Amino acid sequence: MFLRKLFEKSPIAVRVLPFAVFLLLTYTQGKFGEESRYWFYFAKTLVGAWLIWEMRPFVAEMRAAFSWEAVIVGVGVCVIWVGLDGSYPRLSELSIKLGLSKAATTPALLWNPHVNFGEGAALAWFFIVVRILGSSLVVPALEEVFFRSFLYRYIVKVDFQSVALGQFVALPFFVVSAVFAFEHEEWLAGLLCGFAYQGLVIWKKRLGDAIVAHGITNFLLGLWVVWKGAWQFW
Repeated sequence: MFLRKLFEKSPIAVRVLPFAVFLLLTYTQGKFGEESRYWFYFAKTLVGAWLIWEMRPFVAEMRAAFSWEAVIVGVGVCVIWVGLDGSYPRLSELSIKLGLSKAATTPALLWNPHVNFGEGAALAWFFIVVRILGSSLVVPALEEVFFRSFLYRYIVKVDFQSVALGQFVALPFFVVSAVFAFEHEEWLAGLLCGFAYQGLVIWKKRLGDAIVAHGITNFLLGLWVVWKGAWQFW
Protein backbone atom coordinates (compact mmCIF):
# COMPACT_ATOMS: atom_id res chain seq x y z
CA MET A 1 0.00 0.00 0.00
CA PHE A 2 2.81 2.41 0.91
CA LEU A 3 4.61 1.65 -2.34
CA ARG A 4 1.50 2.27 -4.41
CA LYS A 5 0.92 5.60 -2.69
CA LEU A 6 4.55 6.59 -3.27
CA PHE A 7 4.35 5.62 -6.94
CA GLU A 8 1.10 7.49 -7.37
CA LYS A 9 2.51 10.68 -5.84
CA SER A 10 5.98 10.66 -7.41
CA PRO A 11 6.55 10.24 -11.17
CA ILE A 12 10.29 10.05 -10.41
CA ALA A 13 10.03 7.38 -7.70
CA VAL A 14 7.87 5.10 -9.84
CA ARG A 15 10.51 5.15 -12.61
CA VAL A 16 13.69 5.18 -10.51
CA LEU A 17 13.03 3.14 -7.35
CA PRO A 18 12.21 -0.18 -9.07
CA PHE A 19 15.38 0.04 -11.15
CA ALA A 20 17.44 0.94 -8.06
CA VAL A 21 16.05 -2.04 -6.12
CA PHE A 22 16.77 -4.33 -9.07
CA LEU A 23 20.31 -2.95 -9.30
CA LEU A 24 20.87 -3.50 -5.58
CA LEU A 25 19.75 -7.12 -5.83
CA THR A 26 22.06 -7.55 -8.82
CA TYR A 27 24.97 -6.30 -6.72
CA THR A 28 24.23 -8.86 -4.00
CA GLN A 29 24.51 -11.79 -6.42
CA GLY A 30 27.45 -13.95 -5.38
CA LYS A 31 28.08 -12.03 -2.15
CA PHE A 32 26.88 -14.97 -0.06
CA GLY A 33 28.65 -17.82 -1.81
CA GLU A 34 28.75 -18.93 -5.41
CA GLU A 35 25.26 -20.43 -5.40
CA SER A 36 23.81 -17.11 -4.26
CA ARG A 37 24.46 -15.79 -7.78
CA TYR A 38 21.65 -18.00 -9.00
CA TRP A 39 19.25 -17.79 -6.07
CA PHE A 40 19.54 -14.00 -5.96
CA TYR A 41 18.88 -13.82 -9.70
CA PHE A 42 15.73 -15.84 -9.10
CA ALA A 43 14.76 -13.56 -6.21
CA LYS A 44 15.40 -10.34 -8.12
CA THR A 45 13.37 -11.66 -11.07
CA LEU A 46 10.38 -12.25 -8.79
CA VAL A 47 10.86 -8.86 -7.08
CA GLY A 48 11.29 -7.17 -10.46
CA ALA A 49 8.08 -8.74 -11.80
CA TRP A 50 6.20 -7.58 -8.70
CA LEU A 51 7.61 -4.05 -9.06
CA ILE A 52 6.49 -3.93 -12.70
CA TRP A 53 3.01 -4.94 -11.57
CA GLU A 54 3.01 -2.12 -9.02
CA MET A 55 4.37 0.41 -11.55
CA ARG A 56 1.98 -0.26 -14.42
CA PRO A 57 -0.96 1.87 -13.24
CA PHE A 58 1.30 4.93 -12.90
CA VAL A 59 3.58 4.68 -15.95
CA ALA A 60 1.26 5.06 -18.91
CA GLU A 61 4.04 4.65 -21.48
CA MET A 62 5.10 1.25 -20.09
CA ARG A 63 3.06 -0.77 -22.56
CA ALA A 64 4.58 -3.27 -24.97
CA ALA A 65 4.18 -2.20 -28.59
CA PHE A 66 4.89 -4.76 -31.31
CA SER A 67 6.10 -3.44 -34.65
CA TRP A 68 8.34 -4.61 -37.46
CA GLU A 69 10.81 -1.91 -36.46
CA ALA A 70 11.01 -3.34 -32.93
CA VAL A 71 11.66 -6.83 -34.30
CA ILE A 72 14.38 -5.62 -36.68
CA VAL A 73 16.11 -3.60 -33.96
CA GLY A 74 15.83 -6.44 -31.44
CA VAL A 75 17.32 -9.02 -33.81
CA GLY A 76 19.91 -6.57 -35.15
CA VAL A 77 21.21 -5.66 -31.70
CA CYS A 78 21.60 -9.34 -30.83
CA VAL A 79 23.62 -9.89 -34.02
CA ILE A 80 25.82 -6.89 -33.15
CA TRP A 81 26.28 -8.11 -29.57
CA VAL A 82 27.43 -11.55 -30.69
CA GLY A 83 29.33 -10.35 -33.74
CA LEU A 84 31.50 -7.86 -31.82
CA ASP A 85 32.46 -10.37 -29.12
CA GLY A 86 36.22 -10.64 -28.78
CA SER A 87 36.97 -7.68 -31.06
CA TYR A 88 37.45 -5.17 -28.22
CA PRO A 89 38.41 -5.31 -24.51
CA ARG A 90 35.59 -5.98 -22.06
CA LEU A 91 34.81 -3.32 -19.46
CA SER A 92 36.79 -5.04 -16.69
CA GLU A 93 39.78 -5.47 -19.03
CA LEU A 94 39.54 -1.85 -20.15
CA SER A 95 39.48 -0.54 -16.58
CA ILE A 96 42.65 -2.52 -15.79
CA LYS A 97 44.40 -1.17 -18.89
CA LEU A 98 43.44 2.38 -17.93
CA GLY A 99 44.67 1.84 -14.38
CA LEU A 100 41.20 2.31 -12.90
CA SER A 101 41.27 -1.10 -11.22
CA LYS A 102 43.68 -3.91 -10.47
CA ALA A 103 43.71 -7.30 -12.06
CA ALA A 104 41.93 -9.97 -10.01
CA THR A 105 44.14 -12.57 -8.39
CA THR A 106 41.76 -15.30 -9.54
CA PRO A 107 39.76 -15.33 -12.78
CA ALA A 108 36.08 -14.48 -12.46
CA LEU A 109 33.73 -17.44 -12.69
CA LEU A 110 31.24 -17.44 -15.52
CA TRP A 111 27.49 -17.51 -14.82
CA ASN A 112 27.07 -21.18 -15.71
CA PRO A 113 24.71 -23.19 -13.47
CA HIS A 114 25.87 -26.47 -15.06
CA VAL A 115 29.20 -25.96 -13.27
CA ASN A 116 27.59 -25.38 -9.88
CA PHE A 117 24.69 -27.81 -9.96
CA GLY A 118 25.92 -30.49 -12.35
CA GLU A 119 25.84 -30.86 -16.11
CA GLY A 120 22.23 -31.24 -17.21
CA ALA A 121 20.88 -31.08 -13.64
CA ALA A 122 17.25 -30.03 -13.25
CA LEU A 123 18.24 -27.16 -10.97
CA ALA A 124 20.77 -25.92 -13.54
CA TRP A 125 18.08 -25.84 -16.24
CA PHE A 126 15.68 -24.17 -13.83
CA PHE A 127 18.08 -21.26 -13.35
CA ILE A 128 18.75 -21.06 -17.10
CA VAL A 129 15.01 -20.74 -17.78
CA VAL A 130 14.73 -18.14 -15.00
CA ARG A 131 17.59 -16.17 -16.51
CA ILE A 132 16.07 -16.20 -20.00
CA LEU A 133 12.61 -15.24 -18.74
CA GLY A 134 13.97 -12.59 -16.37
CA SER A 135 16.21 -10.99 -18.97
CA SER A 136 13.48 -11.09 -21.63
CA LEU A 137 10.41 -10.00 -19.65
CA VAL A 138 11.56 -8.19 -16.50
CA VAL A 139 14.82 -6.44 -17.36
CA PRO A 140 13.58 -4.66 -20.52
CA ALA A 141 10.64 -2.95 -18.82
CA LEU A 142 12.63 -1.79 -15.78
CA GLU A 143 15.61 -0.56 -17.80
CA GLU A 144 13.67 1.13 -20.59
CA VAL A 145 11.44 2.98 -18.14
CA PHE A 146 14.45 4.20 -16.16
CA PHE A 147 16.78 5.08 -19.02
CA ARG A 148 14.43 6.30 -21.72
CA SER A 149 11.23 7.31 -19.96
CA PHE A 150 12.99 9.03 -17.05
CA LEU A 151 16.73 9.72 -17.42
CA TYR A 152 16.75 10.84 -21.05
CA ARG A 153 13.87 13.28 -20.51
CA TYR A 154 15.10 14.41 -17.08
CA ILE A 155 18.41 15.55 -18.60
CA VAL A 156 16.41 17.59 -21.10
CA LYS A 157 14.17 19.14 -18.44
CA VAL A 158 13.52 18.59 -14.73
CA ASP A 159 9.82 18.53 -15.51
CA PHE A 160 10.55 15.44 -17.59
CA GLN A 161 6.94 14.48 -18.23
CA SER A 162 6.55 17.60 -20.35
CA VAL A 163 9.24 16.27 -22.72
CA ALA A 164 7.83 14.18 -25.57
CA LEU A 165 9.25 10.66 -25.89
CA GLY A 166 9.92 11.35 -29.57
CA GLN A 167 11.98 14.50 -28.98
CA PHE A 168 15.63 14.20 -30.06
CA VAL A 169 18.20 16.09 -27.99
CA ALA A 170 21.87 15.27 -28.60
CA LEU A 171 23.22 15.55 -25.03
CA PRO A 172 20.88 13.05 -23.34
CA PHE A 173 20.97 10.80 -26.40
CA PHE A 174 24.73 10.26 -25.99
CA VAL A 175 24.88 10.50 -22.18
CA VAL A 176 22.13 7.96 -21.55
CA SER A 177 23.54 5.59 -24.15
CA ALA A 178 26.97 5.87 -22.50
CA VAL A 179 25.53 5.17 -19.04
CA PHE A 180 23.64 2.21 -20.48
CA ALA A 181 26.84 1.00 -22.14
CA PHE A 182 28.92 0.99 -18.98
CA GLU A 183 26.27 -1.02 -17.21
CA HIS A 184 27.53 -3.95 -19.31
CA GLU A 185 30.83 -5.76 -19.67
CA GLU A 186 30.32 -5.59 -23.44
CA TRP A 187 30.39 -1.80 -23.32
CA LEU A 188 30.76 -1.14 -27.05
CA ALA A 189 27.86 -3.39 -27.95
CA GLY A 190 25.96 -1.77 -25.08
CA LEU A 191 26.63 1.69 -26.49
CA LEU A 192 25.33 0.74 -29.93
CA CYS A 193 22.43 -0.98 -28.21
CA GLY A 194 21.64 2.25 -26.34
CA PHE A 195 21.71 4.21 -29.60
CA ALA A 196 19.36 1.68 -31.22
CA TYR A 197 16.79 1.55 -28.44
CA GLN A 198 16.78 5.31 -27.88
CA GLY A 199 16.55 5.88 -31.61
CA LEU A 200 13.59 3.52 -31.75
CA VAL A 201 11.78 5.46 -29.02
CA ILE A 202 12.39 8.71 -30.86
CA TRP A 203 11.35 7.23 -34.21
CA LYS A 204 8.14 5.59 -32.97
CA LYS A 205 7.43 8.31 -30.37
CA ARG A 206 6.61 5.70 -27.73
CA LEU A 207 8.45 3.46 -25.29
CA GLY A 208 6.74 0.16 -26.00
CA ASP A 209 8.72 -0.66 -29.14
CA ALA A 210 12.01 -0.34 -27.26
CA ILE A 211 10.72 -2.63 -24.50
CA VAL A 212 9.79 -5.24 -27.10
CA ALA A 213 13.09 -4.84 -29.00
CA HIS A 214 15.06 -5.14 -25.75
CA GLY A 215 13.13 -8.29 -24.85
CA ILE A 216 13.77 -9.84 -28.27
CA THR A 217 17.49 -9.07 -28.02
CA ASN A 218 17.81 -10.62 -24.57
CA PHE A 219 15.73 -13.66 -25.48
CA LEU A 220 17.77 -14.41 -28.59
CA LEU A 221 21.01 -13.78 -26.72
CA GLY A 222 19.89 -16.20 -24.01
CA LEU A 223 19.22 -18.88 -26.62
CA TRP A 224 22.64 -18.22 -28.13
CA VAL A 225 24.31 -18.55 -24.73
CA VAL A 226 22.71 -21.94 -24.11
CA TRP A 227 23.17 -23.22 -27.67
CA LYS A 228 26.80 -22.19 -28.06
CA GLY A 229 27.86 -22.29 -24.42
CA ALA A 230 28.72 -18.59 -24.67
CA TRP A 231 28.38 -18.07 -20.92
CA GLN A 232 30.56 -14.93 -21.04
CA PHE A 233 27.48 -12.98 -22.13
CA TRP A 234 25.78 -13.78 -18.82
